[in-house]
Amino acid sequence: MRTFDLAPLYRSTVGFDRLFSMLDGFDAAPGYPPYNIERTRENDYRISVAVAGFGENELTIEAKENTLTIKGEKQVNEKTEDNGEVLYQGIAARAFERVFQLADYVQVKGAAVENGLLHVDLVREIPEAKKARSIPIGNGKAKEPKVVEAQAA
Repeated sequence: MRTFDLAPLYRSTVGFDRLFSMLDGFDAAPGYPPYNIERTRENDYRISVAVAGFGENELTIEAKENTLTIKGEKQVNEKTEDNGEVLYQGIAARAFERVFQLADYVQVKGAAVENGLLHVDLVREIPEAKKARSIPIGNGKAKEPKVVEAQAA
């Protein structure tokens, strides 16, 4: 894999430290459990994490500031349900933690487990004050201020 030195960018930019730290950490991304990130609509997203073998009570989802954390803690059982003994265990029962950095104004809408996949639905809701708006240009004469309505994005 190719490595890039971001040091020159640190000298000429202000306020992008968090972005550069995230770029530095991309090469060490863990591989378990696998996941997909998809855009379902213009402002809707879905993260799907493969959690086969985990029940809803063994999964926790926490959204704090701009971070989404998904944890799985499997309850290890030496005995099977009918008091039998496990002779070979090929299904992994290891704990995991996945952390996703969310953009500003992205909120968790809901989560569900379906067919061994945990689906976390996200929506980006930009406040009206932050949306783009058009400013009419007058004929140069000072008039009383008018309220400009924001256009739907």
